[in-house]
Amino acid sequence: MNKKIIIRTLEKIALYMELKGENPFKVSAFRKAAQALELDQRSLDEIEDVTKLKGIGKGTGDVIVELIEKGKSTVLEELQAEVPSGLVPLLKLQGMGGKKLAKLYKELGIDSAEALKQACLDHQIQKLPGFGPKSEDKILKELTDFESKPGRHPIWKTEEAVRFIEDVLEKIEGVSEFSVAGSYRRTKETSKDLDFIVATAEPAKVKEELLAALPIQETIASGDTKVSVTVEFQDLIDIDFRLVAPEEFVTALHHFTGSKDHNVKLRQLAKSQNKKISEYGVEQEDGSVATFTSETDFYAHFGLPFIPPTVREDGREFDRLDDIPNLVALEDIRADLHMHTTWSDGAHSLKEMIEANRSRGYEYMVITDHSHYLKVANGLTPERLLAQNAEIRELNKQYSDIEVLSGTEMDILPDGSLDFNDEVLSQLDFVIASIHSSFQQPREQIMERILTAMKNPHVDMIAHPTGRIVGQRSGYDPDVEQLLDWAKEYGKIVELNASPYRLDLAVEYLEMAQEKGVPVAINTDAHAVNQLEVMAIGVRHAQKSWLKKDHVVNTWPLERLREYLKN
Repeated sequence: MNKKIIIRTLEKIALYMELKGENPFKVSAFRKAAQALELDQRSLDEIEDVTKLKGIGKGTGDVIVELIEKGKSTVLEELQAEVPSGLVPLLKLQGMGGKKLAKLYKELGIDSAEALKQACLDHQIQKLPGFGPKSEDKILKELTDFESKPGRHPIWKTEEAVRFIEDVLEKIEGVSEFSVAGSYRRTKETSKDLDFIVATAEPAKVKEELLAALPIQETIASGDTKVSVTVEFQDLIDIDFRLVAPEEFVTALHHFTGSKDHNVKLRQLAKSQNKKISEYGVEQEDGSVATFTSETDFYAHFGLPFIPPTVREDGREFDRLDDIPNLVALEDIRADLHMHTTWSDGAHSLKEMIEANRSRGYEYMVITDHSHYLKVANGLTPERLLAQNAEIRELNKQYSDIEVLSGTEMDILPDGSLDFNDEVLSQLDFVIASIHSSFQQPREQIMERILTAMKNPHVDMIAHPTGRIVGQRSGYDPDVEQLLDWAKEYGKIVELNASPYRLDLAVEYLEMAQEKGVPVAINTDAHAVNQLEVMAIGVRHAQKSWLKKDHVVNTWPLERLREYLKN
């Protein structure tokens, strides 16, 4: 349990109360409690009694204590049972908040997307006070766009299901090996469903325990060696489990990882060697079947190096085998250059974030809390930033195995100016500039804002350069090629934000950055110590873009990075 989880839970309770139509003062109490925690610069472990904080009353305090002691909230569970489940997805519609949905539910009984669409078509919405014909048209358009999205799940939704299932399989005694396969293993941004390969000598026993442990909504198929179910996590997700004999695990994993084009190309190569690949093994010329203990051995059987799942896509990877040894790998990462602490909207203190980075074996790191324009994230004023800078300098003296750099994630403001002046920026080691506001501005205006940051000699990196959220929003529509040309001209780094919500830049733009010679940093943008783990997803996304180790700045020794920044 950490501060961030408690804050999110309090905000979720407030939202559900709003949907239910509860007293506004009660709703406000939970939002104020969340804000009180957000504004306190200490982590949860450093606060002696969280219920004594100003802004936290008895009701909110009881919820916090229950979360700390039991890891759950009875209040939230009761609200989730009372509020129609069909209302919650409607919050994804632009401009549709809790108050509006509560009104629609109370006045018209709208409790789902279908009911809302029908009410729009019947012109019932425009009759309600505070809505009108334009609101009705806008809601109908948002609904149409929402319905037209393909039935694929973004990686940030499927990863929750993957983590849960891996934990379940880890605990089942009869499982000797397992792995997620399919598009998720290839680090595609979205997946239609999930595939798991499970090696076991006891398929019936494993199947029974697996089905008992999952939050199953529907069993699609249940055979001796294949189970297909629909489970509920953030969304309903279809999952296929294939139970295979231990000796078949490697070839089954390769087969169901794909892609289809990759498998076709490899089968053609096998055929030229008088061999035949199936999910059960590789049939030899003499009729015997070869099985393998690893995918490295599997590829070596055909005279190939190991081809990472991330690049098994269109078959062209067979023409780029010489590039594979140079691809960036997780063990190459020496640092994380973008993270947040309790000074702004992070869950953990400076010291806790330092210790977490040390435990990962990093040689250096940068603290980059938000700037003061981003008030919703408790952004730092110039005075607070310089105070934090001083604290980082003092903390740094305590460590000989990691260098802690001071930085900021500074907003590029809607008017094109930067959130801190040069006098403040000159006192920092590393300056990130990013856009968090006014996404709807015309492209020309967005590009003018970015150019301001590019021209500033103190700015070192542009973070999450398009502002996208995978599967949810496309961002603020910059001209990315022009952005990369400016980065090259002004010597800036561009970020691959490893958060599975962002994976920003996208693959085609990372490929373009490498072609243009624009250096890339893979960063987690972590707001809690556990989020440092998403570096692995970021590295796989980088591999998918064929990014080479030497092109990624946080694989460099610190002195090389400092020299680059100085120049």
